[in-house]
Amino acid sequence: MNTATPHHPNRRLFLQRSAQALTADYLSSGFAAEATPKAPASETLVQQLFGSLDEAQRAAICLPWDDPLRLKVDNNWHIRPKRLREVLKADQQDLVRQIFDKLHSEEYKKEVWRQFDQDNLRDGGFASASIAIFGTPGSGKSEFVFTGRHCTRRCDGDSEAGTAFGGPIFYGHAAKSFNEGPAHEGNAYWFQAKRANEVFQALDPKQRELALCETSRDEEGNDTVKLTGKTKGLDGIPMTELSADQKNLVRGVLTDLLAPFRAEDATESMKYIEAGGFDHLHLAYYKNQDIGKDGVWDVWQIEGPNMVWFFRGEPHVHCWAHIKEKA
Repeated sequence: MNTATPHHPNRRLFLQRSAQALTADYLSSGFAAEATPKAPASETLVQQLFGSLDEAQRAAICLPWDDPLRLKVDNNWHIRPKRLREVLKADQQDLVRQIFDKLHSEEYKKEVWRQFDQDNLRDGGFASASIAIFGTPGSGKSEFVFTGRHCTRRCDGDSEAGTAFGGPIFYGHAAKSFNEGPAHEGNAYWFQAKRANEVFQALDPKQRELALCETSRDEEGNDTVKLTGKTKGLDGIPMTELSADQKNLVRGVLTDLLAPFRAEDATESMKYIEAGGFDHLHLAYYKNQDIGKDGVWDVWQIEGPNMVWFFRGEPHVHCWAHIKEKA
């Protein structure tokens, strides 16, 4: 089976992400103090947006830090009733666009925008999204949440301690049709599944038997990404059953899963995954959801005690992710 990815060179992305991590370490060390100033981070832009809101706008999109809606995740939803076009002026909408843009890596944000624009076209495009701001940006804990079809993104400036991305996130894509074919032509995220299938091809028959499961978890919002704290009894094959080379392939999968996102979120995610114990991770493929019955597994996941990344590629791509330092 050929699992090469001509349009998404994953090994190049792996090197780029590694370089980004080194760059982030360098910048945080203080040795780059004289470097060219970086463009404003998403959190700084959230402060600017918050400062620009009038009373009516704040009533429409601002909520207390402890509102339970802050950590909600779903595949197609709006966190506030009013859409961007209904509550924000053009320059404020542009700030939101910049915030969302900077939550993603330079090498992948073009694909992220292609996905979002395609999936939200019928609803009115970017301006059909909705946002909420929890807490008070610049003065204590705060979090910005952006939602729409196939999209839940957050930025919190590490206000939500020990939690990658500020909480669970969602991304997905229905590229050509609701029911995609086995090749998932044009899907922005299918390259991640191709890398995961490379791992399966590297497994021996006994390992494949451990890795293959029947039917995946249900999609039920926050329950989909509920962390178990368990190190054993999870779906699929544990990393302890893999060779060093096979484990490196799994690390490549994790790199690709994190490739679309900004370096600081990717670095924090890997830090917490390692904190939970890489050998406690389990990799599962679901044979009852194989589009085309071709043995290229459309639905799979990586799960550990303090993380889950569930890739449901049937009938199109839905991806659910939640990573914490401790479950």
